[in-house]
Order: sequence, then structure tokens, then C-alpha cells
Amino acid sequence: MSETVVFSQLSRKFVDENDNTPADAQQVVYYSLAIGHHLGVIDCLKATLTCPYPAYQAWVATLEAGSQARRKMEGVPRYGEIVIDSTHVDMLAYAFDNARSQQTAEQQSWSEQMLAMLQAIHQEPAVYLMVRRQYD
Repeated sequence: MSETVVFSQLSRKFVDENDNTPADAQQVVYYSLAIGHHLGVIDCLKATLTCPYPAYQAWVATLEAGSQARRKMEGVPRYGEIVIDSTHVDMLAYAFDNARSQQTAEQQSWSEQMLAMLQAIHQEPAVYLMVRRQYD
């Protein structure tokens, strides 16, 4: 059995509706979507980066020891999953950018992908990442 870490990015949202939902109730659902609450809203996540679990641990170890960014990313081994949202963008972008000089080519590629995903969150704060440890 192998383990991987999968980064999934919000690709779209849609409202779970049926034909029997009154118009007034639909407006409440749409309003909730607009203000960020997940009442009747389904998030569609798309896997954007997958790496072997041991390689993920080595990649995270390139981040500054004791930093908030490293503690955040170490949440995957500790809790099995983490969420990365707009509140984490600056911290993680700085950490992964600084770590690239000491990373392998593969780790640098992952860092570049991570920076691109963080840029997408920066441009649209409703976007987020779900990072999960998976057993294959």
C-alpha cells in the first residue's frame, strides 16, 4: 500500500437545487453563496498536484524549521488533511519561494506549482486548496 499527498483546488461551485425549491428560498441560497456560506452549495475540487508521501515530507522539510508555513504543511502528516485559503497565501508563498534554492529539481517543480495555486487564491479569494494524505 502506497501513500500520496493530493492537492485539490476549488474548480467551481454550484447550488444544489431541485425544481420544487421556491423562488424565495433560491434567493437565500444564492445570497449565501455570494457571502461565502455553504448552505446548499457544493464545491467541486480538482486534483492539481500529487506527490508520494515520503517525498512530500522531504519537500516540507526544506521550509524554514519552526516557521508557521512549515507547521501548516506538517498538518498533513499530523491530521491527514489541511485547508489552504486566502489567509495562508503570503506566508506560504514567501516560504516556498525562499526554499527553492535548496530544493531538488522535483521539489522546485512542486514549489512552482504551489506558487501558481497560491497566485490563483490571491486573485480569487474564494478559491482554496484541500491537501489530503491518501492511501492507495
